[in-house]
Amino acid sequence: MEPRKLSIITGLSYWIIFFAAIFANFFVLEAIVESPLETVQRKALIVRFGILAFLITVVFDVVVAWGLYKLYQRNLWTGLSIFFRMMHAAIMGVAIFALPFALKSTTETEILKQVDIFNTIWLIGLFFFGIHLILLGIIIRKPLIIAIFLTLAGIMYMLDTTAHFLISNYSDYQSTFLILVAIPSIIGEMSFAIWLILKGGKNSTEM
Repeated sequence: MEPRKLSIITGLSYWIIFFAAIFANFFVLEAIVESPLETVQRKALIVRFGILAFLITVVFDVVVAWGLYKLYQRNLWTGLSIFFRMMHAAIMGVAIFALPFALKSTTETEILKQVDIFNTIWLIGLFFFGIHLILLGIIIRKPLIIAIFLTLAGIMYMLDTTAHFLISNYSDYQSTFLILVAIPSIIGEMSFAIWLILKGGKNSTEM
């Protein structure tokens, strides 16, 4: 497949991940946390769509990994970077197993326990995703500003996961860490996705 077409597919796959993740996280997972029993019992169909959305993110995570590997396979670090992204996708797939059990739970405690299991496993996956982003920032080099934000996002993902496990009162700093992760991640990854769609693959010698 020619680099230009491959770059567009990779960029569009990024956007599918963004929209699926936004729906699954902010419209489904947050609703479960705020009203566990009501959401699971009265809005079960929405929860099922949320689970499907998470599965879609895993599928297109693999598509993005494949696209990035093909586009940047000449770089020494690409294989390692993609390996860590695939680790993240695999761990995310395992984490999703907890959510169907939440649908079968009959108490708030049981539901929130399954959500906590999901979040903990996902958090571990994000540590490896952070390594992927750091390496990706090194690999792409151009545009430089995007590479910098991808690298920063990777560092923040790793720091956030580490803080979860090392800081006993992490909840006191949760909002701060969320901002530190979200800003470089959104700017870096969304800008990279747009760049892949608009300009990626036009000069294959840079890849």
